[in-house]
Amino acid sequence: MAAVNLGSTGLTASSAGTGPRKRGRFHSLEVAAVRSLTADSVEVTFAVPEELQGAFDYVAGQHLALRARVDGHELRRSYSICRPPTPGSISVAIKRDLGGRFSTWATSELRPGDRIDVMSPQGTFTSALEDLEGAHVVGIAAGSGITPMMALAHEVLSRSETSTFSLLFSNRSTLDVMFIEELADLKDRYPARLALHHVLSREQRAAPLMSGRIDEERLERILTDLIRPESVDEWFLCGPFELVQLCRDVLARAGVDPAHVRFELFTTGKPVDAGGDRGRPVRLEAGEDTWALDFTLDGQSSQVESPVAARESILNAALRVRPDVPFACAGGVCGTCRAKVVAGRVHMTENYALEPDELERGYVLTCQSHPEDGTTRVVVDYDV
Repeated sequence: MAAVNLGSTGLTASSAGTGPRKRGRFHSLEVAAVRSLTADSVEVTFAVPEELQGAFDYVAGQHLALRARVDGHELRRSYSICRPPTPGSISVAIKRDLGGRFSTWATSELRPGDRIDVMSPQGTFTSALEDLEGAHVVGIAAGSGITPMMALAHEVLSRSETSTFSLLFSNRSTLDVMFIEELADLKDRYPARLALHHVLSREQRAAPLMSGRIDEERLERILTDLIRPESVDEWFLCGPFELVQLCRDVLARAGVDPAHVRFELFTTGKPVDAGGDRGRPVRLEAGEDTWALDFTLDGQSSQVESPVAARESILNAALRVRPDVPFACAGGVCGTCRAKVVAGRVHMTENYALEPDELERGYVLTCQSHPEDGTTRVVVDYDV
């Protein structure tokens, strides 16, 4: 799920450059395999039929939005692609979250042969380096933040014989390390070009620097003793909000250009409003102040009226009349609900997914966007 503007939050401000985004569309795919990674995580591989190969082309670091009906409720979640591009299949890793309905269902009940809806790949947590000759790329991940790093490390190391990849990976213990065997295999394949640094917070390691939680002091020592910032061409950060923010702050103090730092969050830890495919119910009373939303999706125009007092998001209003409006996390993280404001003024509560140039061109995350005070009509286009 994840790829973040931490001042306001989804995958904002990773400054990746992959060109124009394509709007994601759901396709029904069959589960080809479910493989256990740890006691609470699995790798899920989907079979991609030949006629959908083009729809599921992707770049290392992107993610998939999954949609399934669980206990009578439609749920959507985004998960990072964990394998390098392979014709006929695509894989994600899912870790069970405490209280997470989708992840609990997926890690305990999803079986080969099941079919669920999978959106075409999305996200900009991808490398902007066109030439990897001699490049040094660093990934800092915690827990399930390793998922996109697997595909990124494969890409960096396989595309050039002179590139190097350093991975700083934080977990509680060895038993919690996802893809531990795959990482060892990758190290065997590229012994001189892959540097693996496992940091365990609840397990003693031979090197004191690698034992304990990654805090400001430990990270600064790592950047002094193990990974010199001046040697790095590109940084990838993936994990909980606190770790990503800490890394960005420490890297900024070390003089690292933010344009060379990509980051992704799987969740902001905040509740979301939109659920299922219908939107939160809103009642319009006669005579109350309203604002109007006009939006274009798949070439069709739709309109809906919303009471000002309801403080309804653009996404929620749109879902009330078009259940096919695209979204996944509804928390400002994945960027799936992105659209361009054509008329009217809106403000975003959070933004972790849009890059500065997209904001300048008028794009917003509709799950986090509300009309500004005094705005009576908003026009957005999902097709641009």
